[in-house]
Amino acid sequence: GKVGKLSKGGDARFLLSVEAILSVEPGAHVRPGDVLARIPMESAKTKDITGGLPRVAELFEARRPKDHAIIAEIDGTVRFGRDYKNKRRIIIEPHDSTLEPVEYLIPKGKPFHLQDGDVIEKGDYILDGNPAPHDILAIKGVEALASYLVNEIQEVYRLQGVSINDKHIEVIVRQMLQKVEITTQGDSTYIPGDHVDVIELEEVNERLIEDGKKPAEGQPVLLGITKASLQTPSFISAASFQETTRVLTEAAVAGKTDMLQGLKENVIVGRLIPAGTGGTMSQIRRIAT
Repeated sequence: GKVGKLSKGGDARFLLSVEAILSVEPGAHVRPGDVLARIPMESAKTKDITGGLPRVAELFEARRPKDHAIIAEIDGTVRFGRDYKNKRRIIIEPHDSTLEPVEYLIPKGKPFHLQDGDVIEKGDYILDGNPAPHDILAIKGVEALASYLVNEIQEVYRLQGVSINDKHIEVIVRQMLQKVEITTQGDSTYIPGDHVDVIELEEVNERLIEDGKKPAEGQPVLLGITKASLQTPSFISAASFQETTRVLTEAAVAGKTDMLQGLKENVIVGRLIPAGTGGTMSQIRRIAT
């Protein structure tokens, strides 16, 4: 008979594995929601739930999980290409004619739920698993990544019976996302590939726009907490954390000056922290100078 159409536009064809158990007879009338076949794949679908400290460390250090999920980069239609020996070739043909098709190679042993002709949207999962944080940032943006990190970290703590307010995790995530990578230098002194603080870039761009010049452009970068700590503007704060010799040597060679604006560097040199009473004093000192 005539092949029906799915709501998203593709043909209602379904490729089933050898183990599939049919629930309907040939020629039977079916309605939306009816079960056509049962596939015994539940054992393959179960994924390892890494609990406790290793999972939290993986998230905070922004590491790429071993068997990470694959996320669609564009809206389009799924096509199956010619398979390789151990890989299945998936091609997404974009709906937008200005974009190029995107190709993915998926190991043949992995459970895979898409069919040829399925319509997929940007951000949908092609292969299940824990997504790599950098992929979420590149495809979905900063807000989606921040939400994912907070929810995943909270999930680990909830499993251990620990209740933590979101704001504490959000402060850390904000520090992980404080840098941008320069993509277009404009009329600034930056070089493409430089990592710059978001606030610093905004201030520089404001001055450039006021002078009628072209501002620099950048894209957000995700840093693990170790790397983020070592890239703070204060070399005293960075040296107190890790790689002390390298940090101090680079600061000396570059002739850096630490303005003592943070908490750690003020504690280290024996001054009041710039908060509370110390904040008032530093403000008076700044006005006086």
